[in-house]
Amino acid sequence: MTPANDAERQAAVQALESSFSELMTVFRRFVADAAERVSPGMLPATFKALSVVSRFGPMTLSALAERLAADKGFLSRAISELEEMGLVARTPDPNDRRSRLITVTDLGHERLSEARAPHQGRLYEALADWSVDEIGHLSTMLHALAVGEIPDRR
Repeated sequence: MTPANDAERQAAVQALESSFSELMTVFRRFVADAAERVSPGMLPATFKALSVVSRFGPMTLSALAERLAADKGFLSRAISELEEMGLVARTPDPNDRRSRLITVTDLGHERLSEARAPHQGRLYEALADWSVDEIGHLSTMLHALAVGEIPDRR
């Protein structure tokens, strides 16, 4: 790689980093707003825990902590809070009697749906002028970046 190419690559990576920062700010606002809609004063991290269990199905606290890369102590308190609100339930894990599975209740699914409603379709609208191929390419590239693979260059 020539020095000019290296400088161009550095500038491109910095621009990408800036774009990710903007995207994360928008996402943090969405999560904070959605958490507030589920229950006034709910922490965004508690909302994320509820969302992850909703998306991926019943899971143990350890699996949730691993998926969120979060502290089990914090998550235990968050799950207890969600359980007190009737948004999740804990049941014995049939595969490990020492563990309990966290499941989102019907009320939890309902509250999540209501909380997401104002933002539902926002991404769809933002990509309205993009071709299906462009959206697919972005998805492929982001996945490759997320898992540390070389993107498919077809």
